[in-house]
Amino acid sequence: MKPNQIRTIVTIIISLLLASALYNFFGPLFSKPPKDVSISEIAKDYQDGTIDKINLNNDEILATLKDGTKLKAYKEQGISLVKYGITPDKVDINVKNPDSGAFWPTFLSVILPFLLIGGFIYFMLRQAQGANVKAMSFGKSTARLAGLKNKTTFNDVAGLKEPKEELMEVVEFLKSPGKFKLIGAEIPKGVLLVGAPGVGKTLLARAVAGEAGVPFFSISASEFVEMFVGVGASRVRDMFNKAKRNAPCVIFIDELDAIGRQRGAGLGGSHDEREQTLNQILVEMDGFETDTRVIILAATNRPDVLDPALLRPGRFDRRVVLSLPDKKERVEILQIHMRNKPVEKSVDISRVASNTVGMSGADLKNVVNEAAILAARKGQKTITELNFMESVEKVTLGPERRSKVMSNEEKKIAAYHESGHAIVGKALKLDESLQKVSIISRGMALGYTWSMPNEDRYMRSQEDFENDIAQLLAGRVAEKMIFNKLTTGASNDLERATKIAKDMVQVYGMSEAIGPVVVAQRDELVFLGRELGEHKVHSEKMAALIDSEVEKVILESEKKAKNILTHDKTKLKKLAELLLKKETIEHDELEKII
Repeated sequence: MKPNQIRTIVTIIISLLLASALYNFFGPLFSKPPKDVSISEIAKDYQDGTIDKINLNNDEILATLKDGTKLKAYKEQGISLVKYGITPDKVDINVKNPDSGAFWPTFLSVILPFLLIGGFIYFMLRQAQGANVKAMSFGKSTARLAGLKNKTTFNDVAGLKEPKEELMEVVEFLKSPGKFKLIGAEIPKGVLLVGAPGVGKTLLARAVAGEAGVPFFSISASEFVEMFVGVGASRVRDMFNKAKRNAPCVIFIDELDAIGRQRGAGLGGSHDEREQTLNQILVEMDGFETDTRVIILAATNRPDVLDPALLRPGRFDRRVVLSLPDKKERVEILQIHMRNKPVEKSVDISRVASNTVGMSGADLKNVVNEAAILAARKGQKTITELNFMESVEKVTLGPERRSKVMSNEEKKIAAYHESGHAIVGKALKLDESLQKVSIISRGMALGYTWSMPNEDRYMRSQEDFENDIAQLLAGRVAEKMIFNKLTTGASNDLERATKIAKDMVQVYGMSEAIGPVVVAQRDELVFLGRELGEHKVHSEKMAALIDSEVEKVILESEKKAKNILTHDKTKLKKLAELLLKKETIEHDELEKII
């Protein structure tokens, strides 16, 4: 019998005994007690014929009258009821055996307390044993073995053709290692999946588990490190021992940068718990005792902060880069997420994909889900293309805030501001199509101008950046031109324009005065461990020159925007007036006006 069953049976028995004891103790309190009388009264009632029956228990007499009333009296010890004139010929006299029922009083008063105390001690010991077991397993790995139900395969991963080919080699090695050993090839010990958040690193790892058909252990890097010293390293050892017992198998470590950051930062020295955990991983991956049939997959979106020892040959020597999907891949991803949803046949998936440039796989999943929510909210039975377009806007710009009421003057300023963005963008960005202009508040913006590139782009020219800045500043220029005053509405535009100008000058070498020199550390390369030991990368003279060049880029772009709006002032007013009337203008109508 299992321990759980034994515990259940013992609990039931103790509960029944306890209930019986409580009933015997408290039961009489809830019933009407008999009336205490003298034995002469009972004898008189007997003579009158009003007694129904008599129960005799030793010297206690309990008489029940015909109307249900109970009387209690006591007789002299050793004297029979006959001496009181009571005989069994008129009423039933039940004499209780003195020995019967003696067990239960003895049991309840003597044995039950010991049983209850014993049961209490037993459960206390069980709890203490469970706590000891938990304490002993503190250094055990929390890696989870992937289940066979609802397994993911490469067919469930759209796009990512090259990454899937790289990982298919891992799958083939796990299925038939002899094919590789025959020719003397060694499969990489570790594979590092690198990419922006949401591109499908974890999904691809789950697909490897589904394709390989071997044990697949998954764990987050943050689960190794605890507040106690040595726990992280102990868990790493336990995880690799568990993997070796189940070899061939795959270990997947998500968010590797949580413990894999560069060592020697001086934040805790050699006894830093995170560094001890990293050291143990390095040893397990390429130490004296390694198992070539255990393959480690890891995912991170910060490969620049990883310790060089992790990336050397013999450890994570293969790096699989996952990039944002292009238009063709976005179509495939959308089709996968639409599979089990009632989408109208008239939906042009290619058009939806064209409006999602720069979105990751996770973003696209969110777009499809938001479209389904919008359709359900409107009581539709199918998801239409309009739902998808609204969903793209919501994911990109935020939800509409129609409840945000602006004054007439603020509305007018917002209309000219957005019209300025639209006209300058249409004039300068020939490779983009203007989708929508609106003065309905979305997210943090009071209005928005939404344009999308006609095709995916991977390189940007200096002219592209200058046009971006000109379009960002066009709203501010339009406000000043029409109202001869400036507002805070352009604060975000100025922030973005300044960042683009700084990157042009400091990072991309697009300044003639400074030349092809990088004079700034990229933001994504700076983190606490390295920042502490860095010095200034340029002199005060260079800093002044950088400021001058950034200002020059912004002022020239502002002048370009001003020239366009001055030339098209009539279009600016026409578009702003229409915006005030309709609040939102779509693509086709914009093409006619501009």
